Amino acid sequence: MSSKQPVKSIILLPRTILIQEMPARATKPLSNIINHEYVAEISSWIDRKSSIYSLTNTPYKFQLILRGSINGLASQTFWDTCHGHASTVIIMKVKGTEEILGDYNPLIWNANNYGCRKTSDSFIFLLKNGDIQNSILSRVKIRENAIWNAGKSNQANYSPYFENGLDSPIRTTNSFSIVDYEVFKVIKKTS
Repeated sequence: MSSKQPVKSIILLPRTILIQEMPARATKPLSNIINHEYVAEISSWIDRKSSIYSLTNTPYKFQLILRGSINGLASQTFWDTCHGHASTVIIMKVKGTEEILGDYNPLIWNANNYGCRKTSDSFIFLLKNGDIQNSILSRVKIRENAIWNAGKSNQANYSPYFENGLDSPIRTTNSFSIVDYEVFKVIKKTS
């Protein structure tokens, strides 16, 4: 290039940097049936607290291990999936009502064990969907009859049974159909 030629320069305008905002990550909901307020309430019952935990200090995480609408509603599915799991909460959405029924079992589900299991810590409950103030809790009164396990030969026909020796009934009738149910493993949070 000779020094006598004019220098041509093309100056480009500054580029605008596009910052593409990604949509917020959608997290899977905890449950199709209950919300975090109910988790706080059930957690307070597990710990026998007189007041409900706040959402920020709930000491347990509920880990989904079974959802009827995905895994199947058959009783045998429950026994096959929950065998060996301890400290579980079962949640059931009652067909044709706003009722949510559930139970807490601190014991290990043992598909090979037939008969009643002993504990003072299990309970059943009724949650009125959208009305947390009117929940009903019924604790075990006769610990020897807390939970009934179906034997291997009856598991296709029977789910766990929690009606023996409780404080009080949670419904006026024991006959109902469910839309869906979920089983959660209750895990103590670490700091």
